[in-house]
Amino acid sequence: MLIIIYSETNQSNILENLGKPEYSYYFVLKEFRPVLERLGRVVEVTRPDEEVDQLYAGCLGRGEDCVFLSFSPPHRTAAHYACPTIPVFAWEFSTIPTESWQGEARHDWRVVLGATGMAITHSSFTVNTVREVMGADFPIAAVAAPVWDRFAARGAVLAQRPTVDHMRLQLRGLLIDSRTTDLRPYGPPVHQAGTPLVLDGPAGDCELLLDGVIYTSVFNPYDGRKNWKDMISAFCATFRDVPDATLVLKLTHHDVTAALTDMLHHVYKNQSYRCRIVLIHGYLADADYERLVEATRYVVNSSYGEGQCLPLMEFMSCGRPAIAPLNTAMADYIDHDNAFVVDSTEELTAWPHDPRAAYRTLRYVTDWDSLCSAYRASYDVAKNDPERYRRMSAHAVRSLEKFCSQANAEQRLRAFFEQLSERRRNAAQP
Repeated sequence: MLIIIYSETNQSNILENLGKPEYSYYFVLKEFRPVLERLGRVVEVTRPDEEVDQLYAGCLGRGEDCVFLSFSPPHRTAAHYACPTIPVFAWEFSTIPTESWQGEARHDWRVVLGATGMAITHSSFTVNTVREVMGADFPIAAVAAPVWDRFAARGAVLAQRPTVDHMRLQLRGLLIDSRTTDLRPYGPPVHQAGTPLVLDGPAGDCELLLDGVIYTSVFNPYDGRKNWKDMISAFCATFRDVPDATLVLKLTHHDVTAALTDMLHHVYKNQSYRCRIVLIHGYLADADYERLVEATRYVVNSSYGEGQCLPLMEFMSCGRPAIAPLNTAMADYIDHDNAFVVDSTEELTAWPHDPRAAYRTLRYVTDWDSLCSAYRASYDVAKNDPERYRRMSAHAVRSLEKFCSQANAEQRLRAFFEQLSERRRNAAQP
């Protein structure tokens, strides 16, 4: 079988696209590729309109099965190819788009999914959401990006020493520490004083020493789903008098200047506190990223919903328990044994790519008091109950192996492709 794969973001443009809409599909494609190579011959294309049907024609001539996996949301997936096309996408809202706008029929996902006749997504939540519209028997599989195996070895090492007292990291980029940064330039205009930081200067070499109880979150600060304002304010309120609690925010975007100014304003206005907030924007080598994971006691998510959340999956695969909601894709791998669960409530919102901003769907709003309670309970476990922490850590590893290992992905994809082949054989019979 020939498996053609495509993402709008690829190796040549990932740096300039980092943080832009759909950029994360490239990372999902990279995680899927080793598994797909066990199932067939894989060819990555960059010009699908020119390449997909040409490759498909060659397969027809050889009597070889062929499928095109477009790692894109349905409204950015072309459905006119002769080659069987499968959109591979993430989704975290209560409904899929069922309306079109700006004269583009593809914004109504029913049009694309009806044309492709099948899809792959990353959670049972999205499978159910799609089938509510497309029918209970619509062929759609839930296959998470198989990240667990890349982190399993590190997780096994960390299991022997689940906590560390301090860790030193090297960073090339921008490092902002609430304990050493003058935050006065980021207050209200009438109170501003001092000189703002140079946020868009050349990358420099920095060293970060972490100690105490470390909470970490990795996200794009422009992503409106991530709800980092509640994450920061709840942390500052909970640990106002706790000097050994640190929140590390690793930011992923090619240009975070505007976002950092806004974030520093929120770090300023939550004063005063004895806890520590660290913002990182820059390159961490693999070894230092692993050190960050090792130093981390808990990975934090306070988002309005997730299509899967690769950083959360990565940290938990290494045995780091979470503070996170139990909704959307996270409901497939978060539970009360591997996380301090944060309550959430439904709220009307718009589909993120709808320029009308019309309320057509729901998102899931974090309960602020519940987030504070999760911070408090997790800190108590970190300080006073090492046995419970070890159990949570081990359960995190097992849960993520079940959810996002390569073996799990291979089994699900193989079954889905066999279903596809059977449908095509049946369609070819008189």
